[in-house]
Amino acid sequence: MPMPMEYRQASVDFDRFMEELKEVSMLRTSHQAYTMLQAVFQVFRRRLTVQQAISFANALPPVLRAIFVSDWDTNEEKREFGTEAEMMAEVRAWRHNHNLSTDSAIRDVGEALRRSLDPEVFGRALAKLPAEAGEFWQLPVLS
Repeated sequence: MPMPMEYRQASVDFDRFMEELKEVSMLRTSHQAYTMLQAVFQVFRRRLTVQQAISFANALPPVLRAIFVSDWDTNEEKREFGTEAEMMAEVRAWRHNHNLSTDSAIRDVGEALRRSLDPEVFGRALAKLPAEAGEFWQLPVLS
């Protein structure tokens, strides 16, 4: 079996995603965007069962998939989806000394994912999750 193209192209696709995320969020560096991405992924993942999280991760390209599952304490208690303000506070609290997440971090990461992923694949992945999971990626900007 030949090597899947998604693995051959993983670095290129990840670099393209990070450029999209920087553009959407107006962050200046990949380091800033990466920390924001990690925080948003952590906050989202904490609200899914292991099975749901793996299902979602399988819709992501290889590098994003790896980031989504990295440093995962699968014994951590599952949290409930909260308000936008509550979840954004959790995003900002992650690595708070190095976190320059935007006020719209969840929406920014969601927009970069929508721009970078096959919309049908992303939609099918979200359709397998609780309704709040789909809503998570469509939160309005904080005012």
